[in-house]
Amino acid sequence: MKSDLVMILDGNIFVLSDGSGDIEAKPAVPCGFFSFDTRFLSLWRLTVDGERVSTLAMDDRSYFEVRFFLVPGAPTHYVDAKVSVIRERSVAGSFEERLTVLNHSGETAEFTVRVDADCDFIPLIMAGEESTPVGRLYRRVEDGRLHLGYQREKLWRETVISTTEPAQVDEHGLTHHIRIDPHGKWTTTLHVRGLVLRPDGEDVREHVHPGRRRRGRSELQRDLQQWLGRAPQLACDWEPLERTYRRSLVDLAALRYSPLTLPAEPMPAAGLPWNATLTGRDPILTSLQALPFAPELALATLRMLGIDQGTVLDDFRDEEPGKILREFRYGEMVAFEERPQSPYYGAADITPLYVILLDEYERWTGDAAVVLEFEDEARAALRWIDEYGDLMGDGYVWYQRRNEETGLENQCWKEAWNSISFRDGRLPSLPRATCELQGYAYDAKIRGARLAREFWNDPAYADRLEREAAELKQRFNRDFWVEDGEYYALALDGDGRQVDALSSNIGHLLWSGIVEQSRAGKIAEHLLGPRLFSGWGVRTLAEGQGRYNPIGYHVGTVWPFDNAFIAWGLRRYGFTDEAGRIAEGIIDASWHFQGRLPEAFGGYDRELIRLPVTYPSASSPQAMATGAPLLMVRTLLGLEPYGEDLVIAPALPERFGRIELLDIPGRWGRVDAFGSVDPDRSSQAG
Repeated sequence: MKSDLVMILDGNIFVLSDGSGDIEAKPAVPCGFFSFDTRFLSLWRLTVDGERVSTLAMDDRSYFEVRFFLVPGAPTHYVDAKVSVIRERSVAGSFEERLTVLNHSGETAEFTVRVDADCDFIPLIMAGEESTPVGRLYRRVEDGRLHLGYQREKLWRETVISTTEPAQVDEHGLTHHIRIDPHGKWTTTLHVRGLVLRPDGEDVREHVHPGRRRRGRSELQRDLQQWLGRAPQLACDWEPLERTYRRSLVDLAALRYSPLTLPAEPMPAAGLPWNATLTGRDPILTSLQALPFAPELALATLRMLGIDQGTVLDDFRDEEPGKILREFRYGEMVAFEERPQSPYYGAADITPLYVILLDEYERWTGDAAVVLEFEDEARAALRWIDEYGDLMGDGYVWYQRRNEETGLENQCWKEAWNSISFRDGRLPSLPRATCELQGYAYDAKIRGARLAREFWNDPAYADRLEREAAELKQRFNRDFWVEDGEYYALALDGDGRQVDALSSNIGHLLWSGIVEQSRAGKIAEHLLGPRLFSGWGVRTLAEGQGRYNPIGYHVGTVWPFDNAFIAWGLRRYGFTDEAGRIAEGIIDASWHFQGRLPEAFGGYDRELIRLPVTYPSASSPQAMATGAPLLMVRTLLGLEPYGEDLVIAPALPERFGRIELLDIPGRWGRVDAFGSVDPDRSSQAG
């Protein structure tokens, strides 16, 4: 996504504009007002006396509101401006914009204020592409309001625009002819509503959960303060960590939303602009990272994904019994089954991750009732690993899409078409079994065994899962180990050959625990070696591999969430210095992104380019990247739940100085953690 776009959001309702607040959507610039996977404004352009406005300053007040200070024409023309405009924008269930025109002269002045508006009603999934509407676009003026609409059979979307001050409303916008006294001002408020209409003209959302109210700005502000107040308070001698910690908490609050099928508890949307919707992988991994800080996200995620767990075989949606969804969308292409996301299940990693999140949630919160509530879902997920995940009958988790037309070819977290390759760049045959899938399956079985033994009163099932996990670990360390490189293969291909590219995936094996202790040192050496470690973080693919590209989506960029889990895994195996180096690199990079880590950034060597390079189309904010600093803090402080206690074992690089994390929630109540690089200062919990 372009870094100069201005965004405000509330869950999956958001506005992207240029720096003056104007919206002019183009395929390469996905500006607009979006709600529930549809663009409800593609043009929103302000002029004063026919001149475009330019920005003097911008106040990014909160995640859901922004203020622009503007002048007509180019700002270089002005020494003493005779007129200026304040544009105050918010999104809280709908889009609202307050325009204030100020007359700075000593004489009465007349102005023509015009807002041009239009909409293409394009589905969010297509916002970065050229698209021609299939249905009928219409415009009409009715009762002083501009109605922009789109109909295709029973699908009906409409944007309704109104203003609080008298205006001439035509089919292309609104015009105010105003007169302002000397040193006076004029104000109007523009309301933009995006409607998802039934055939009878009623908004669908008003009838799904009629008790759910849309919150206004004051409620959102109060909710944000309560959210920040509940989270642990962090202080650190190194300012970048404090800055990105607060930014992460605010962005997590911004990304929360409740899907139509869930009446109350919000879960994280994946990220802006492309994935402001319900997904499986992103909220699970985000919730794992955020457990010591906002455990309620995990509960909402477990509940929502459990509701939509697969129950049948459906080739179009890649659905299988027990499988956890990858994505759910509400847009036009899904409604007409031109795309399968209604929901779509094309991912092999999310199902074992669901079991991992359930276990980790109980370890932190002690909420045994939740483990009992989701016993059936967890058992079904564990069955999926053995019955449908094991396509080849050899005990590994494989993937191959059922939907050959619109399904995803790669169904691991690295979903790009070229992300899984041999070291020489060749693409492997299908099905594919990537290494981290085996780690997740191993971890899910170990954790499932704990849940079965301690909560489900099924020791025989627990014994079986532990036996299967041990066999998987032994088999994996035999079949995936690349002897001439001393690392684990990225995958096995359909012929059982090692897909021998060196990648960041091997770091996920550490946090899953599937790596033999005797081999962990070599893995750490690779992860922090010059081929994988850029100085800012671990690259997704190592330098020297056939498809390496430092700005390739999954073949050389650095992903903050990837690095956070790698650091966590290194800490698990005792590599505290290496974990600290990764944490330091990622937090250092966050400073150059104003505290907001993007989905990914360039994998260029830090010695070559002194600043982290923006990846052009990275989502930002993105939930998994937003959670990365939180998991880094957990790793640096060595926070691990053991029984009813929280163990704290800090290991900090010198640059961090001292870290204080106060009021960490969990089954222990709330405790404080302190960490310092000074060996004479002891860690403590209180």
